[in-house]
Amino acid sequence: MKKLLYLVPLLMLLAGCCRDAKVSFVRDDAAKKVDVNIGGKPFTSYIWPDDIAKPVLWPIFTASGRDITRGYPRAPRPFESIDHPHHVGLWFNFGDVNGLDFWNNSFAIPAEQKPGYGSILFDGIVSARGHKLVTRSNWVDNDGKVLLKEETTFTFAGRGEERSVVRSAKLTAVEDVVMSESKEGILGLRVDRAFQKPSDSPEKYTDAKGNVTEVATVNNEGVNGEYVNSLGDRGDDVWSKRAEWTMLNGTKEGDDISILIIDGKDNPNHPAWSHARGYGLFAVNSLGGRPFDSTLPEPVKLVLKPCESVTFTYKVIVKDNGFLSPEEAGARAREFNK
Repeated sequence: MKKLLYLVPLLMLLAGCCRDAKVSFVRDDAAKKVDVNIGGKPFTSYIWPDDIAKPVLWPIFTASGRDITRGYPRAPRPFESIDHPHHVGLWFNFGDVNGLDFWNNSFAIPAEQKPGYGSILFDGIVSARGHKLVTRSNWVDNDGKVLLKEETTFTFAGRGEERSVVRSAKLTAVEDVVMSESKEGILGLRVDRAFQKPSDSPEKYTDAKGNVTEVATVNNEGVNGEYVNSLGDRGDDVWSKRAEWTMLNGTKEGDDISILIIDGKDNPNHPAWSHARGYGLFAVNSLGGRPFDSTLPEPVKLVLKPCESVTFTYKVIVKDNGFLSPEEAGARAREFNK
């Protein structure tokens, strides 16, 4: 009888680890955000402040409460890089939509250059119930003219040490739209400094318009990130590769954490190109094309006539208390894309 009594708490613990955690939403229109809680703990917030040129998920936490996203420019932390102010949380946009750059737009762009950039404006919450948050937004030029309407479904989940979000964005053209190949896209995540690659010297990066950003040498204390993808590439070698999944591993505050991005099998040009950089940008790009692979015989582009639509779907998994193995990452990708 005593043995059975000892087993009861263990069985209850195991059952809890195998059960999907409850997802809840707290909407705050005044603060322009919807908080997302999983298992009664913060996971992320969907925010649409006036000083960011698109809605984003920020910050993002592990099951144990560690923030995986960079603080800058919303809430800078000591020793953080302050490059690329358009890198905020988890976002979705692109570098060439009818010649407009949505990816690089931010408060740092001078007013005289703004006509070359586009913004994504929040247009409403459709619903927030169960595990799903559905939102509307508009892709507009500098004069406010709408090029694309976006309806996005975020599906959140949590079980044990894993948290996840599936972001499925349906874009519908309002006018003729051409999304032309660019390395600047399309699902981006800017991670906390713990997940950066240790660096001993400044590096320079050029965007699609030729603008150069120098990423200075960082304080390498606690910096230990490493990429791996479904092809077996590691570190900087994942950049430009077309992979079913790409994963970033890093240890923060003694906790081994994996961040896995899976490309949806029905996305244009699946599998996507990796736009993952050691300085903390973790992105996958379904419309990258020749900026990643100069051997392609034709440019990659997506053409939409008015009222035509396209959908992009990606899954992001965050696991703490031990890294995911490549085999486990592959299993998660197969399950998602079955």
